[in-house]
Amino acid sequence: MKLQLYLFRVIIVGFVLLFFGCKEDSTVEPQKSIASCEGCHTNYEHLMKVYTPDSTLPAGGCGGEAPHYEPYDRVYMGGVGYESFKKSSHYKIGCTGCHNGVDGTDDKNQAHSGDFISHPSVAAEQKCKKCHEEIVSTFPSSLHNGYGQMRKVAIRSGYSNYKDFEKLSPMHKEGYKKNCATCHANCGECHVIRPTAGGGGLANGHNFVKTPDMIKTCVVCHTSRGGHAFLGIGSGTKPDVHQTKGMVCTSCHTGSEMHGSGTIPEHRYAYEKLPKCETCHPNVKDKNKYHLMHSDSLSCYVCHSQKYNNCGSCHIHGLGARVPSYMDFKIALNPLKDVRKQYKFVTVRRTLAAPDNWVEYGLPQYPNFDALPTYNYATPHNIQRWTNVTKVSDGEKCYANCHIRKQGDTLINTNIYLFEKDLLDWEKNATKKITVDKALPSDWFK
Repeated sequence: MKLQLYLFRVIIVGFVLLFFGCKEDSTVEPQKSIASCEGCHTNYEHLMKVYTPDSTLPAGGCGGEAPHYEPYDRVYMGGVGYESFKKSSHYKIGCTGCHNGVDGTDDKNQAHSGDFISHPSVAAEQKCKKCHEEIVSTFPSSLHNGYGQMRKVAIRSGYSNYKDFEKLSPMHKEGYKKNCATCHANCGECHVIRPTAGGGGLANGHNFVKTPDMIKTCVVCHTSRGGHAFLGIGSGTKPDVHQTKGMVCTSCHTGSEMHGSGTIPEHRYAYEKLPKCETCHPNVKDKNKYHLMHSDSLSCYVCHSQKYNNCGSCHIHGLGARVPSYMDFKIALNPLKDVRKQYKFVTVRRTLAAPDNWVEYGLPQYPNFDALPTYNYATPHNIQRWTNVTKVSDGEKCYANCHIRKQGDTLINTNIYLFEKDLLDWEKNATKKITVDKALPSDWFK
């Protein structure tokens, strides 16, 4: 009886395996025809056959050379990201709804013909505004459009503000676009693809992400002067205290800030939606005697920043930064008294500006180079409560590491201030107005 029961079970199990094992899995979608946008871009082998080799490589920006992804890798839709994309509202719009072109053909040239657009968000008014009206309406005022840098180039070229950038020669503007605008993002570069400086291409199977990933998106562009500091990569530095508490870029820099206010700011630090320390640290002025003494004259970074990355004198499309990257910390007179009026002393960072920045693009010398200092107002993202300035040895005065004073016959702490002697000859006329030579108490030097 037991043997019969055993044989019966074996037969039943075998029958079940035979029936269900041979049955086609209805959950697996058949491969789409390559005679369609989606079928082509989900067929890796086919993309490898029909891709067009790169004629130029993407510029990497201040973070160095951009990583290379093959053209077929940049446009392939696959993996978990693609599966998520298929469940999204963007997928329902259809490929040609955003990219134009022609669907239903295996001819690449025909598919990409007519008014085909590879990055629809560069035409956000036509492609994104129907669903994202408020964001598209305000985004032209976003700092991600690069108005601050265009403003400086225009002013040093003899004009007044960012609006005059269009008055530059076509060759000059082309040089700027090719070398300096690689990180000035549109919607897609934060929410769909890798930023150009990160190699470009679909980041995750064409899936749209509402909140960009800090490492894969933000830090790709904000490398040498943002992520470098925030993550504590610089020699002798620690990660920003906010990062060690679990905060990321968007903890402070919200979507509302990134998408613009509707009014183009004259200067980056004049932007009304910038985060403020006081939002999380209210009544900070009254917290201790140091704040009571200095909060009206020193920016927070003067005491709570570490050394940060600097470089200078860029020979654009040539030698690059002729003052190579170095770690430093400098306090100077506030170069933005019209914008950040409350501070007399601030941290500053050396910039890439040089009189011959654009010699390779038909401009031997800036006609008005001295209009702006070569050191910028800086807000390094490397905050610590206890820094080389605030942490003193037992028994030392609170100002031991920040006030200039004599130790024997030597003046100490001069290294943290920007003096005229620190400037290169060609920088002096532009920058000496923010040096501290005549701004510090005279008894510090006695």
